[in-house]
Amino acid sequence: MADTESLRQVAHSRAPLSTWFGIVLLFALFGIIVLAVIGPAPRGSDYEETRAKKRVDNLKTSREEPTKALTTYGWIDKNKGVAHIPIERAMKLTVAELARQKPASAGPIATPQPPAPAAASPSPAQASPAPAGAPQPGTAPPAAASPSGQAPASPSPRTTPSPAPPSPAPAKTP
Repeated sequence: MADTESLRQVAHSRAPLSTWFGIVLLFALFGIIVLAVIGPAPRGSDYEETRAKKRVDNLKTSREEPTKALTTYGWIDKNKGVAHIPIERAMKLTVAELARQKPASAGPIATPQPPAPAAASPSPAQASPAPAGAPQPGTAPPAAASPSGQAPASPSPRTTPSPAPPSPAPAKTP
């Protein structure tokens, strides 16, 4: 019986001091590891300010490079003799060169002819209506006022017949 009672005392007794000390050391070690990982991370606005300064510097350099290329003289390929000049100077040279050239005349502008219907009209010129104020094909141009104030008595012998109005479609009953 003594053996069972001693086992009960050992099972119910408090943990020794070294066990508690080990647990505390374990927590302390965990805290140190967390601080080592999180500690160097930037905090506050200093980090954001430095990032903003870097972005401003990158933007400035990215704008300066094209501006420098557009406003200065320099070699593109020295062996081939290819250089770049400032854009303002290039525009002046181009305007001067274009001013020396004689403009080429444009060719006549041809209006497209509509496709001729099968046998409905004798020619495509008669099929399309003339613009307002334009003389009808086959008619004489309007004569200038004669000294007597009379217009020519008869039109030219070639007159075009006016097209017949389209016949209305038969009404359908429902």
